Amino acid sequence: MALTDARGWQWLAVDPVPPEPWRNGGGRTRTLFTWPGGGGADWQLRVSVADIERDGPFSAFDGVRRGFAVLQGAGVQLQFGAQQRRLTVDSEPLHFDGADAPGCTLIGGPTRDLNLMLRGLDGGLLTARPGEAWMPPPGTWAACLCTASSRLHLGEDWLDAPVLGLAIAAPAGVGPCAALRWTPIDPAARACWLWAQLPESPSPTP
Repeated sequence: MALTDARGWQWLAVDPVPPEPWRNGGGRTRTLFTWPGGGGADWQLRVSVADIERDGPFSAFDGVRRGFAVLQGAGVQLQFGAQQRRLTVDSEPLHFDGADAPGCTLIGGPTRDLNLMLRGLDGGLLTARPGEAWMPPPGTWAACLCTASSRLHLGEDWLDAPVLGLAIAAPAGVGPCAALRWTPIDPAARACWLWAQLPESPSPTP
């Protein structure tokens, strides 16, 4: 369930979200947010966290631009034809065409990964740096995925993020009034900024 505090932040912990098993049995996905809401297949923005449990190919998503980041675990090696990309928790997020459906090999056991899917929208993923200000494009939906205990700042306001979860800072058409900053409390915490240019205000689908 998404929680909204008095300052307008929405916070959604990952683990309470029911997982959806993959058809190939290789993992599970927790869908955190879609736009438009309602849980249907007509989404243009989808944010999810996947637990990859064994080697196998990604599913193909024609017409979708994907952002991918390793959150926990040793990481993965993705095979795009003759090209290989090795991704760990210290790698920058990777963006690629969802139709490519790369093969995926686990480097050292199961991993937990962040997926941003965009259909006909501008947006992206990038690594959050401790204490470093980030200003999303004006009027965009903006969020932060934290892997462990952290504090998120929006101007003089803040939100404590106690566990792995998604903090939504700004709905579409509004945009934050000040730069966003992320401060890890747990030294092992990592975080990613997410943004998308939506035509109107989104509704979360827990």
